Amino acid sequence: MELDVDLLKQLIEEDPRLTLRCLAEQLGCSHNAVEKHLNELGKTWKYGVWIPHELSPHQLQHRVDACMDLMTSHRNYQWLRNIITGDEKWVLYINYTHRRPWLSADQKGVATPKTDSYPKKVMLSVWWGVNGIIHWEILPNGCTITADLYCQQLDRVAEKLKGKQDKIYYLHDNARPHIAKSTREKLLKLGWVTVPHPPYSSDLAPTDYHLFRSLSNHLREKKFDDENDLKMELVNFFDQKSKDFYERGMLSLPERWQQVIDSSGENISEN
Repeated sequence: MELDVDLLKQLIEEDPRLTLRCLAEQLGCSHNAVEKHLNELGKTWKYGVWIPHELSPHQLQHRVDACMDLMTSHRNYQWLRNIITGDEKWVLYINYTHRRPWLSADQKGVATPKTDSYPKKVMLSVWWGVNGIIHWEILPNGCTITADLYCQQLDRVAEKLKGKQDKIYYLHDNARPHIAKSTREKLLKLGWVTVPHPPYSSDLAPTDYHLFRSLSNHLREKKFDDENDLKMELVNFFDQKSKDFYERGMLSLPERWQQVIDSSGENISEN
């Protein structure tokens, strides 16, 4: 039986989540025929990405407003070269991943140790700009990021920047220590201009979407016996990255702001 391509297009436009079985039943044809025509239409079946938080219409509008303000507040994007940004990340001592290799029928898969429920890890804090890493440190075991500790870290970053940069735009997320009153006062005292950052917006934080993503890929399948080994690997990672790597991460911000304006604007109109 010949498949009605126009009806197939209509069905997947109305509900893109329909399975091959459902489509085959509604069209009165085989699974293979549906799959063949979907491929000819350039369609693939893929999952959407998991997001950490479902944003309300108000939060979506906040993202759009912040991005529009950042896009229009300066005559050009040269100011992006004065941005300093940073964040924290847990780094594991054992970074094994369980993946399926292609093997012959008589071969056995490679055994992978099961991850502990409470893996050994350290907290990494790092600050960087278009010229590379400015400062990074590993927190002592049992130490957590508080507003007081964060202010001390900002002093250490400022010391590294002394005499190297006149004006500083500072970009960080909305974690509690980052938005505490003492932190805001510290940033005012340092004379740094805080760059607006909407809540739940890791896609607008270069440290998350660029630096830490690359670091996670670099550490995959690696195991460290002690903190010194781990620190040496971090030094190697930061040193081997070119200036172009850091520039690309920071100078890609306008493109991401525009994406938020386009996509979030559509979501708001739908709601």
